[in-house]
Amino acid sequence: MGSPQSAYPVVHVTGTNGKGSTTRLVGSLLQAEGVRAGCYTSPHLEQVNERLAIADEPIPDAELAAQLGALAELERFLGIKPTWFELVTAAAFRWFSDEAVEAAVVEVGLGGRYDATNVADGSVALVTNVELDHTEILGSSRESIAAEKAGIVKAGSVLVLGEDDPEIARIFEDEAGKAGAAAVWRRGEDFAAENVRVAVGGRVADLWTPAGRYDDVFIALRGEHQVENAAVALAGVQAFLGDVLPDDVVREAFGAVRVPGRLEVVRRHPTVVLDGAHNAAGAAAAGRALAEDFEGPERIVVVMGTLRNREAGDLLTGLTSDRISTVVACTPPSPRAQPASAVLEAASALGLRAEDGGEVADAVARAIQIAGRDDLVLVTGSLYVVGAARTWLRQQSAT
Repeated sequence: MGSPQSAYPVVHVTGTNGKGSTTRLVGSLLQAEGVRAGCYTSPHLEQVNERLAIADEPIPDAELAAQLGALAELERFLGIKPTWFELVTAAAFRWFSDEAVEAAVVEVGLGGRYDATNVADGSVALVTNVELDHTEILGSSRESIAAEKAGIVKAGSVLVLGEDDPEIARIFEDEAGKAGAAAVWRRGEDFAAENVRVAVGGRVADLWTPAGRYDDVFIALRGEHQVENAAVALAGVQAFLGDVLPDDVVREAFGAVRVPGRLEVVRRHPTVVLDGAHNAAGAAAAGRALAEDFEGPERIVVVMGTLRNREAGDLLTGLTSDRISTVVACTPPSPRAQPASAVLEAASALGLRAEDGGEVADAVARAIQIAGRDDLVLVTGSLYVVGAARTWLRQQSAT
């Protein structure tokens, strides 16, 4: 294939939560600055094409088929069977090379050190945060998970470190030293978001990096955690470009950014919000956003489905809202799905009213039926659930 991952500079993004949003924020900044950038994200919500995009446009069906078709002989050549994720990653790198992008923003699939995306040598390595997730693969402690994620730091790169726990940060700093990184930018020391306020459709904040300061910037994403992601993205792009981004570029990029399935409002009366929180930390961030960004609705009806190795009780506890009136359990459309009964049991243990909604579409329809016109329906627990709900809701609005 000619090492297509080396045909353009790469911004490599890892972290437990927020790496998909941060990847899109970086892509939006580069696009606003006039850089033609490819973005590789995972997982997808509705179509696999979403994972590969250039200038916010997903790869067309015919081009995706051509790229995957070109990889069909790999098994015969290599004598091994590549994984599904390895094939899609290779297709992304190859497509970006064929399209002669000026940069690629690449989200790690899992961990970092042994992730398929790590064949690329990122000139900037972004780390959003480190929490407990995928412990059966990455290890049972934040320290072991950090050690895996630190593997994306390469010689000559700039590490932009959003994790500010000193013990965890030290793991990344040590790795940067061993790898021969050019610099380490630390949250709170070299970049940050301050004076964060709730705004209609997002947040307003003051952002600063080693290259400049931007006051009263509107970020069109809900939740304070997205402002933290924006700070990491802004620092990463300035490290990548090696220059100050113009004020109007930052405002245009952050005002126009869209991240489907992350506190995304897709319907009104009742308000339906999709959020792919699938671990305790993500659910806690969603819970804070429910309290701060959605104060109006008196009742919240939760539609939740989870995958194996996920504790539905931890997710429901993370939402921490006394406004939850009902939990409608569903089974995600995935071979790794837990049955809806897992959510039912967790809800009952917490003293929440719950019922089995069956498949995702039926569960969302039931939640909308339960909710009053001024209530809120939150669909969460898994991106598989969010994706299925998004497809069904879009189909309903078209009929």
